[in-house]
Amino acid sequence: MGFFSSSTKQVPDTNALPQHVAVIMDGNGRWAKKRFLPRVAGHQRGLESVRQLVKTCVRLDIKFLTLFAFSSENWRRPSDEVTFLMGLFLEALEREVSKLHEANIILKLIGDRSLFNEVLQQKMLEAEQKTAGNNGLTLSIAVNYGGRWDVINAVNTLLQANSGKVTEISESDLTPHLSMPYAPEPDLFIRTGGETRISNFLLWQLAYTELYFTDTLWPDFDEAAFEASLVSYRQRERRFGRTSEQFSSDSSAT
Repeated sequence: MGFFSSSTKQVPDTNALPQHVAVIMDGNGRWAKKRFLPRVAGHQRGLESVRQLVKTCVRLDIKFLTLFAFSSENWRRPSDEVTFLMGLFLEALEREVSKLHEANIILKLIGDRSLFNEVLQQKMLEAEQKTAGNNGLTLSIAVNYGGRWDVINAVNTLLQANSGKVTEISESDLTPHLSMPYAPEPDLFIRTGGETRISNFLLWQLAYTELYFTDTLWPDFDEAAFEASLVSYRQRERRFGRTSEQFSSDSSAT
């Protein structure tokens, strides 16, 4: 799959529906707390919201969906919660990958895998290999991922590939070494749970992404909540540095 152009270098094509949606799935713990349940119950319920969103994206022919499942800063959480999340991730890989494959979905796992145990790393590799030949929705799951790590890792990989002889780096040099060269930059970023920050997610890729924040907790984020984000997206002027007059002129010409 070829590399996509940068929105800072070329105005991308836009449509009424986003081609790529990126999501921070926040609010699992608070959802559980409101119901006097352990935090892990919220994470379990959140998996159903993932399944529903994936099905909706397939139905709407949205090509790319990227979900922030575990950040490089989430290791700071209580150890029992981290242990549960690792187990839930392994269980999801074992139970869901065949379903994704049957639905013609490509699964990508982005982030630093070095801190995961060998069993989990092997399951991640097998999941990607199993779905690699599909051509439907590309579902990317960010695990032990951080936006700053992504950029630093890309620079280091580029330097290693050129024996440290690089003295100047362009966007086109760096792009192949970032975590998602196979996907266009996200059109729509969604964060559930009422927080209004990006939290070190896809810092490079979100340069011109439309941001949408909702108070809805992730386990309650259903198809209607997703449709509300799409309604908001359709109301945006995606100018990419141009004036409103230029945007209107270009839109009428297409």
